[in-house]
Amino acid sequence: METTELTLDTTGRQSADLTDGVVRFCEGKGDGLVHVFAPHATAGLALMETGSGSEADLAELLERLLPRDDRYRHRHGSPGHGADHLLPVLVSPSLVLPVVGGRVQLGTWQSIVLVDLNSDNPHRRVRLSFLAG
Repeated sequence: METTELTLDTTGRQSADLTDGVVRFCEGKGDGLVHVFAPHATAGLALMETGSGSEADLAELLERLLPRDDRYRHRHGSPGHGADHLLPVLVSPSLVLPVVGGRVQLGTWQSIVLVDLNSDNPHRRVRLSFLAG
């Protein structure tokens, strides 16, 4: 198994496209699986189309599902921070994707994104692990 870690700053954005980093990591590795993992209690990973307005739609959807107010028992941090801790229930903190000939097998419009609503901690890590077939 080969691993690496991506680091990013999510200040001012709720989603960050990781596709290029995952693609570069898998180049030349042959056939196998790439596991993408966000080791955070308040972030998740998703496959979605980017650049078409979907990011704004996602933000709106998550605001409806996880409102930023004081209804949560988990109450430290910024208002509504309890919602951040529920995000991984809806948006998994990991993905497993097939790799064939060193190429991640994504659909035409699929991108790999980190979803992060937590404005209290914009410093994020994402662990990539390649398992050869």
